Amino acid sequence: MAEFNNIHSVTEIPEEDGAKRSFHNRMFLEPQEKKRSMKALVVKQAKKSCSCTPAKVKDYVFSFFPVLQWLPKYKLREYLLGDIMSGVIVGVLLVPQSIAYSLLAGQEPIYGLYTSFFAGIIYFIFGTSHHISVGIFGVLSLMVGQVVDREIERAGYDLQPDVLSVLTGTAAYVNTTISPVNCTSQKLLCDKSCYAITVGATMTFIAGIYQVAMGFFQVGFVSVYLSDSLLSGFVTGASFTILTSQAKYLLGLDIPRSSGIGSLIATWINIFRNIHKTNICDLITSFLCFLVLIPTKELNEHFKSRLKAPIPVELVVIVAATLASHFGKLRETYGSSVAGHIPTGFLPPSPPDWNLIPNVALDAIPIAIIGFAITVSLSEMFAKKHGYSVKANQEMYAIGFCNIIPSFFHCFTTSAALAKTLVKESTGCRTQVSGMVTSLVILLVLLVIAPLFYSLQKCVLAVITIVNLRGALRKFKDLPKMWYLSRVDTVIWIVTMAASALISTEIGLLVGVCFSMLCVIFRTQRPEAPLLGWVAESETYESLSAYKNLQTKPGIVVFRFEAPLYYINKECFKSTLYKQTGVNPVRVKTAKKKAAKRMLREKEVDSGGNETSISMDFVSEPLGFHTIVIDCCAVQFLDTAGIRTLKEVCKDYKEIDVQVLLAQCNLSVRSSLIRGEFFKEGEDHLLFHSVHQAVDFALGSQGHGGTSASK
Repeated sequence: MAEFNNIHSVTEIPEEDGAKRSFHNRMFLEPQEKKRSMKALVVKQAKKSCSCTPAKVKDYVFSFFPVLQWLPKYKLREYLLGDIMSGVIVGVLLVPQSIAYSLLAGQEPIYGLYTSFFAGIIYFIFGTSHHISVGIFGVLSLMVGQVVDREIERAGYDLQPDVLSVLTGTAAYVNTTISPVNCTSQKLLCDKSCYAITVGATMTFIAGIYQVAMGFFQVGFVSVYLSDSLLSGFVTGASFTILTSQAKYLLGLDIPRSSGIGSLIATWINIFRNIHKTNICDLITSFLCFLVLIPTKELNEHFKSRLKAPIPVELVVIVAATLASHFGKLRETYGSSVAGHIPTGFLPPSPPDWNLIPNVALDAIPIAIIGFAITVSLSEMFAKKHGYSVKANQEMYAIGFCNIIPSFFHCFTTSAALAKTLVKESTGCRTQVSGMVTSLVILLVLLVIAPLFYSLQKCVLAVITIVNLRGALRKFKDLPKMWYLSRVDTVIWIVTMAASALISTEIGLLVGVCFSMLCVIFRTQRPEAPLLGWVAESETYESLSAYKNLQTKPGIVVFRFEAPLYYINKECFKSTLYKQTGVNPVRVKTAKKKAAKRMLREKEVDSGGNETSISMDFVSEPLGFHTIVIDCCAVQFLDTAGIRTLKEVCKDYKEIDVQVLLAQCNLSVRSSLIRGEFFKEGEDHLLFHSVHQAVDFALGSQGHGGTSASK
């Protein structure tokens, strides 16, 4: 049996005297038949998934390896120059950042170069975005570094203040001066720097597995819980933690890196306690680097439309600082901390440490989510800007493999980065070939140039890291505009930022997600629920509290509830309706019953006529209206509690001779009402396509304005 939706419409017919008479007709809408056979759906999906044809295999291979689709169509003359230019420029910028962010991740400089090299090649094969730059991202490097420090401490290594100590043997054998207490059944133990990259690579492997799993199970919807305001607040809060972690290098202080809850405050306390130990040489070098980097970066941004390529000031600063440190013998004379030996070539691949997986599996979850959320959002943003499409699930595969495969080659976590992506786009990038060119630039550094950075001061790397935080820290300037646009988003931004900075990055992300979800719940729990008035000479009804000169129809109250009606806000719906109409039907019924009982007692004792007449007057006291029209245009759905609440409201008002009409219900709400047996025979619960039709029907049913009702 097909179900029919019974909805009223109004037809106005002019009469001979010029008046219009409204007739209320019922429209019967027959829903489309839906095939609800679960077995048929499962069988159909199974046949679709399990069938194997040459065409389907080809489509699968081409979709999994997008390079096979776009590379044969590559327009050499049109694309090559722009790709080479953007790839070289991004590579030049990425070399100093890779070395600097290695410091942030608690790793040797060589591992940052490895990470950037492999990420570009793998994304070239699996990625669908033409423009994003995949490589080291500051926030993820910070999160990796925090876990690395924790695991080094757990393993019993004596924490050193300078993580980038001289690399004497990257995969050394047992160091007799070290006695790890938590290493289980390893026959060969490595030194601290080796153990640090083992932890980082293991966590990167797990994060990549999570990302590939999310792509396989098509759970990209998880990213919708990370709103723009939440991500922006998280990145800004993490930027404060990054700045704090680099401050000791600016001053040349020899203090341990704080980790865990409240690490930002603990680090600053430690810095001020040791401020008298500041290395003047490092402080002066940091100041001079700031003087050069910040103005040049500002000029790059100000004149980016005129410059064919940004000035590679970071590379210039690194070269100049390295030369000054080497010929000035700053390490030997003033005790400045330097990067140390950076080997050339590649280390042999090694698998992750399976024994470490239980320790870092939980930490890899937020890293995986942040990584794919930023990558997918940037991919979609630039694809929309340049008129092509990207596949969100394939992007998750791509960033997952950018973590899984490099983890076997001593790399740590990567994702897309906005700053380098903007540079890549502005310098003529056309396809993923640009990323391959960037990897070739880094390969040149790995094979030839890397050892020349031996004398580079760590304070210079810290300055580069801090200067690159300007974009995130500038978000404070946008707060007034954000507050004007959405106060809720602004509060989410502030809460996420404060939690990420003051508590920890992982807890800050969790706090931000929970708080933003609570904001959604609170907004539906206490929504706007105004009374509506009629806009003259139209069929429109708007809020009486928002607009002037609106009219109300005699005896009719129009009420709009601007949220779904479900178990959380059902009491709010009832209380707000009672408050707006000024009539609580339950109290009116109770008062009538009490008055009737009092009247009967007075009659029994025959106590006189005055009080009896007062009671009778009270019982028959008019309410001021006879109809309530509920505008349901903003009610997206009903649950069982919502259906029950509507039933109770209609029943209670009917008992005091007030009819309740529903208008502008969407299909979901109408279906819920039908399934919930809201409409019963003999009860005049009516649905209307518009508020205007419901009001006309109410006027007609009460005999006002010369209208009549027909059923």
